[in-house]
Amino acid sequence: MASTNHFSCSPPAEERIASNLDPIQADRLRRDFCTAQATVQKGVSLGRATNTNTAWGIWLSFTAELGISPLLEAFEDKVSVLQIFAERIRTGELAPNGCPIRARSVEDYVRFIGQTFLHMGAKDLRLDSSGNMDFRLKRTWAAWKKEDPPPNRVKPVPIRVIRHIANLAHSSIDINNHYRATADMIILAFFFLLRPGEYIDSNSESSPFRLEDVQLFIGDARLCLQTSPPERLRRASFASLTFTNQKNGVRGEVIGLSRSGDPILCPVRTIIRRVLYLRTNNAPPSTPLARTYNTKRVTAASITTILREAVAFFGPQIGFLPSDVSARCLRAAGATALLLGRVDTDIISLIGRWRSDEMLRYLHVQAYPLMKDYSRKMLNAGDYTLIPNQDVPQH
Repeated sequence: MASTNHFSCSPPAEERIASNLDPIQADRLRRDFCTAQATVQKGVSLGRATNTNTAWGIWLSFTAELGISPLLEAFEDKVSVLQIFAERIRTGELAPNGCPIRARSVEDYVRFIGQTFLHMGAKDLRLDSSGNMDFRLKRTWAAWKKEDPPPNRVKPVPIRVIRHIANLAHSSIDINNHYRATADMIILAFFFLLRPGEYIDSNSESSPFRLEDVQLFIGDARLCLQTSPPERLRRASFASLTFTNQKNGVRGEVIGLSRSGDPILCPVRTIIRRVLYLRTNNAPPSTPLARTYNTKRVTAASITTILREAVAFFGPQIGFLPSDVSARCLRAAGATALLLGRVDTDIISLIGRWRSDEMLRYLHVQAYPLMKDYSRKMLNAGDYTLIPNQDVPQH
């Protein structure tokens, strides 16, 4: 079904105002309104804006088929129409691929419709008079989530998988720059708990860390990445990344790590390798750290391919299948490694920039070292008495 852009530059209110102005002022008003609308669109990622437009296009076709206005002005109870829309999305009748979809995705479609109503100056039709989600919609989402199969959570890869990739990349002269760059970005994603959009080099809208976001230090001395001799850069003991427009990052905030002690699996050594490679190729400061030259890009797909090949190399001994991992799993891998290292969960949240309990979705109790002693601890600590209240008779 074709997507329809819902951000019109000539809405009725704007035209009513323009009709009372001279042609020059009317054109200026329309131009400023278009600019304002475009600014609103920039408030979300390109992917979300595209999804919103797609959902609104489906909504327009749905309401046109029913012969009703998209804003449902004639309906006092607009939720009933929204329920029909949601049902048809759920079954796949209105879904773009024609297949049934999960409750969470249906909820997203309905949210996009509600936000589009707000964008057009109307009330979010999902909400009741108190500003809360309508009772019927809440119950519908709950019922559908019970019907859905369990979510397919990505598995955190153990460090042996990352070590295998790193050793393969840096021990053979036959490995090309793309593989080495991919291995290095896997290492950085693991140590810095990065999302795919933060460590790949993609044509799509993403926010990868760039050369200008990097700092290297020897003790308290900050090194100049452009002019410091290579041997001096290689002596760096601390590396940092500065957040600009990365998701959930505070602009200008800096996160840094020291050397790990490993000659390859080290965030500082890895950043040094990337800096020297990019400097050799005269890369400008705005260049993504993942950039390679004369080869293909480091993408989420290439990250996923290399991770799955490594998991397949180890086989069933690591407890999951190649299909269980993707570029998204490195964030979970880093968080799980910190948990197993007995790092406080609040610290893990700070490093990973989690602002809610969502972090718990990344921490897998399937990790054997985490759970192996718990039954013994429960047996030893499970015998206790409670402080009695007044209803418990005295001895």
